[in-house]
Amino acid sequence: MSHDRRQQVLDGRTTLGIELGSTRIKACLVDEDLVPIAAGFHEWENEFVDGRWTYSLEAVETGLRAAYAALVADVEAQYDVRPTTFRAAGVSAMMHGYLAFDADGVLLVPFRTWRNTSTGPAAERLSAALGFNIPLRWSIAHLYQAVLDDEAHVARIAGITTLAGYVHRRLTGRDVLGVGDASGLFPIDSTPADSGPGDPGTRDYDAAMLTTAQDLIGVPDLRALLPEVLVAGMDAGALTPEGAAWLDPTGALQPGVPLCPPEGDAGTGMVATNAVAPRTGNVSVGTSIFAMVVLEQPLGTAHEELDIVTTPSGDAVAMVHCNNGASEIASWARVFGRFAEAAGTPLDADAVYRTLLDEAEHADPDAGGLLSFNYLAGEPVTHVEHGRPLLLRTPDSRFTLGNLIRSEVHGAFATLAIGMEVLHAEGVTVDRMTAHGGLFRTPGAPQQLLAAALRVPVALEETAGEGGAWGIAVLAAYLEHTEHALADFLADTVFGGTAGQVAEPQPRDVEGFTSYLERYRRALPVQATAAATTGASATTDGGDAHDGAEPALQNEGTTR
Repeated sequence: MSHDRRQQVLDGRTTLGIELGSTRIKACLVDEDLVPIAAGFHEWENEFVDGRWTYSLEAVETGLRAAYAALVADVEAQYDVRPTTFRAAGVSAMMHGYLAFDADGVLLVPFRTWRNTSTGPAAERLSAALGFNIPLRWSIAHLYQAVLDDEAHVARIAGITTLAGYVHRRLTGRDVLGVGDASGLFPIDSTPADSGPGDPGTRDYDAAMLTTAQDLIGVPDLRALLPEVLVAGMDAGALTPEGAAWLDPTGALQPGVPLCPPEGDAGTGMVATNAVAPRTGNVSVGTSIFAMVVLEQPLGTAHEELDIVTTPSGDAVAMVHCNNGASEIASWARVFGRFAEAAGTPLDADAVYRTLLDEAEHADPDAGGLLSFNYLAGEPVTHVEHGRPLLLRTPDSRFTLGNLIRSEVHGAFATLAIGMEVLHAEGVTVDRMTAHGGLFRTPGAPQQLLAAALRVPVALEETAGEGGAWGIAVLAAYLEHTEHALADFLADTVFGGTAGQVAEPQPRDVEGFTSYLERYRRALPVQATAAATTGASATTDGGDAHDGAEPALQNEGTTR
């Protein structure tokens, strides 16, 4: 096998995937069977500059080169050969945000990431005009807010894109986006195909909404400012000589590698969890938490709790995005890890989590009356403007280790459950959710308690932990398999028909979480009081969090 993989590298029969996450850039190389065989990483952090969260384009370039160089070093260490070309490649990145360029390709203002929440007036007006929920982090909200704020750069804008779109353009020279990433820039028309096999349907920016938004924003041709939209499997260009030198300054990487449409982290998460078919979904639990459910038909009305995005094939997906995820659990794990160390019995991080979550699994179903809020940032789903992490209990609560940790897990899932109730009220049916994220490295309690919170079976795929870099590599490989629908390619070729480990909701756990959630709702006003009586800070009030205060608990699911 090792010899065969070496030959695959030599022959250029491997596939490359790169994803720019919020705290790490990862490069992943897969063999002909789509099994990861090498990886490279680069850690990075967003910066808070002049009141906005950003990454510099220099940091993007440096980070990409470092991750790719680390991948090459890993390949050389394992197989004693240096890759010079690939069968295909793809780029993914955190979605949303604002990258505005002039006609010469010069960045007009520093990259404004999804984490910036200064777009409230724009998002509100767009949502009202379009009859469609436009979240604060969407690219179109950033553009319109710049217009409302009369920013000087607006008159010079020739185009806007996402981070994945920018990197893809540097590599190929083409200004395109995968439809999933584009759906976080502007609403997509997911009209189903009606012309038989091979017809993707509309799968482009919604034409009527474009006209409305153009009149509202006041630009002469809004469509001309947006990248071309492509669905999975479509030709998105090839690596140019300039792109090859940009990624690999050593000159070893050769041009000509085909690239798939660049995608967002939500789309690659769907691919990595085999959740692109209707009635399936996935839950990503890291420093933020979000659920994505592929819809059978459009929702009847717009809901501020729900983002409507798409799969990489353009099918409509309802996303419940919660700014706050498992960071508080990580904080408690560090405290108990330090206690073990101070007591002379140090434990590694996995052992700490395993010990704590085992206690939670056998605790009282309702966490013994304890109540935990994980709000490091504001939380739009529950209308909390400024978050404060809190642990509440009454004098008669059962304050045990198990109940404490179970309360923190319940608290991490509570806001998600509230958002999912909106989908249930719309009659949306979910057959299975697949979970991924660092929390699920510990088997048992996290998966079981999530099933109880959502009242739906929750599966764990072994490949979910490979993250978005593997997901975009799979999408790149799909370029040669477009005779099959993406859902069929994943189910039959990539996942081989397996469903992974599945946890069914247990009545005892469902009853306990229901009781917990009732207390949680009643106590929500405490958040406003806590925020009003404590000082504000950029990190706690700065918006939602693909990222956040705990880089080690990423949504990528590969590390804790």
